[in-house]
Formats: sequence, C-alpha cells, structure tokens
Amino acid sequence: MLFGFSPFAVITFRTGIAFFLLLILMLIFQRRYFYIYFVGLIGCLLAGFVNGLGSILYYTALNRLDASIGQFLYSFYPLFLAFWLLIDRQTINKLTIFRLVLSIPGLYLLICTGFKAVDILGACLMLGSALLYALHLLINQRVLYEVPAPTVTFYTLLAMFATVIPSYLIFDTKQMISVNFWWPVLAMAVMTFLSRITLFTGVKHLGGLQTAILGLGELIVTIVLAQTWLGERLSGLQWLGAILLATNLLLVGFDKFTPEKRMTSGLLSWLNPPKIPSSDIPWQS
Repeated sequence: MLFGFSPFAVITFRTGIAFFLLLILMLIFQRRYFYIYFVGLIGCLLAGFVNGLGSILYYTALNRLDASIGQFLYSFYPLFLAFWLLIDRQTINKLTIFRLVLSIPGLYLLICTGFKAVDILGACLMLGSALLYALHLLINQRVLYEVPAPTVTFYTLLAMFATVIPSYLIFDTKQMISVNFWWPVLAMAVMTFLSRITLFTGVKHLGGLQTAILGLGELIVTIVLAQTWLGERLSGLQWLGAILLATNLLLVGFDKFTPEKRMTSGLLSWLNPPKIPSSDIPWQS
C-alpha cells in the first residue's frame, strides 16, 4: 500500500493469485480433494464470504493504522472466537479462559499507551475484521470434521475471491502500479496459499480456539518486521503489553486441547452431514 496499491487491490490480487495457485496444484496432483458433500460446500462458501468481508475491513483498517497496532487489534479474534463458541454451545476450559483474560490488559497497553493516537475508525474496522475472522474459523471447524484441509482451503478461498472482486471493481479508483512494485503482492499471495492450508490443518487437529490462540504468535512476526522494515516504534508500556501476550503464548503448553467431535446442537449444527441409517446402505456401497 505504501507503493500506491489500494486496500481493495491488495486483497483482491493476493487472494486471487493464491486461489489459482491452489487450483493448478490440485488439478495436477490432487483432484480427489475437489469432492465435498453439499452442506460442507455451503459451509466453506459461507466461511469464505465471511472472511472475505473481514479481509476488506482488515486492509481498509490497515490503510489507517500502523501495521503493529493494526495486528494487535486484530489479535482480539481469539476472544471473539470464544464468544462464538459459547453461542454455539461448546465448552471452554478454565486455563483457556484465564489466557483470554490475560490478553486483555496486554492489548489495552498496546493500543492506549503509544506515542500517537490510534485512528478510531481504523480501530473499529480492525475489530470488526477480527470478529468476522473468528466466525469463519468456527464455521470451518464444523466442516473440517468431515472434510480434508486442502478441500476446505480451496472452496473457502474461492468464496473469498468471489467476495472481494466486487469491492475492487467498485471502489478502486487508483491507476495500475508499475510492475516493479508488484513483488509484495506476489509474496503475499504465496504466503496466503501456504498459511491457509496450515491454518485449516491446525483447526482440524487442534480445534478453532487453540489454533486461534497459537496464531497470536503472528504478533511477534509483525512487531519485528514493523520495527525493522517499516520503522515503527513502541513505547515502554506497549512493550509491557507485548510481554503479557508472549506469556499468553507460553501457557499454551499447559493448556488441554478439547478432543474434536461432531456437535449435534448449537448455532452451526446444520453444517453436519445428513445421518444415514446403516440398514439403508447396500453391502456393495
């Protein structure tokens, strides 16, 4: 975006390139991963739509915030995921709740004790993005019980790409940027492709909330790159907040993972595949 790309161009090109890269690889090596049951497909498309909207909010907010502050605000998504889990009637253990509570003062220090004021609209957009990202994780967690991670990645990326294209066509008013400045977008596309597969693999094996909390490790990457590459700086109290979040990450080793199981009730129970009585299944099937 510092090179002149609009937020809408960034999200559209990085998502589109990542989707077509995955499509080509699946066509060549893993065509069997295209299969998905109908309700699972609807779930992936819904998750992709939700995350597509969240991505639009994220990059619009990032255009108004420092990268480090923006990522700190985005790191509220484990808290929002815990909220969605409670609505979906799933259990949360006590240590997980403690870790979520521990993250609140850390995030407060990072947001409110800096050298300059945080853009309020940008902050609200980033929190909205985190809320939608958490919901998309919960939806995909339901589908991943039955569907392989590459399949979920493919159809979720497809829906994301279809969601962000209109925003680029309608709201992008900037001219095309010189080809010399496209390398960050291409790098983001490759990272999106790799991170999406590993994300949904993590959700499949750990569950959405544990994956989200582990994902807070991206804060470390953001802080280091924002300081060394973009020249951003944190105050002393902001570093204290970063230490609290780092402590949160270390506690993951003591947390107990809830075994993954199909939920028959809750907000997203409709995403489960239909039940077929065993007496109705022919032997040859």
